[in-house]
Amino acid sequence: MIGSILTGLVAAIHIHILVLEMFLWDKPQGMKAFGTSPEYAAISKVLAANQGLYNGFLAAGLIWGIWLGDGGDPVKTFFLVCVAIAGIYGAVTASRKILFVQTLPAAIALVAVWLL
Repeated sequence: MIGSILTGLVAAIHIHILVLEMFLWDKPQGMKAFGTSPEYAAISKVLAANQGLYNGFLAAGLIWGIWLGDGGDPVKTFFLVCVAIAGIYGAVTASRKILFVQTLPAAIALVAVWLL
């Protein structure tokens, strides 16, 4: 139960990221969230939308695992590991902040799925 709740929170984070990247990238809220300029946001908008779609697929997989109940623990595990790995990569290549926004919540949820 706790694992599913925490997995749901990770899914919510990724839905929020989807919205920021797909719909608000070149708006003040999106530029503030990612520390971009209007010029950069304009030229990278399509790339950001693509990245947002991938975050949506991660959220969909997590929600699917929750929907499956206890039988969905392997699905939750797979997608939480994907989120954690993507967060580590993002922290190394883009911003260390991603480690705390993405990897840490996924790791906590993963432990909860396995142990609680």
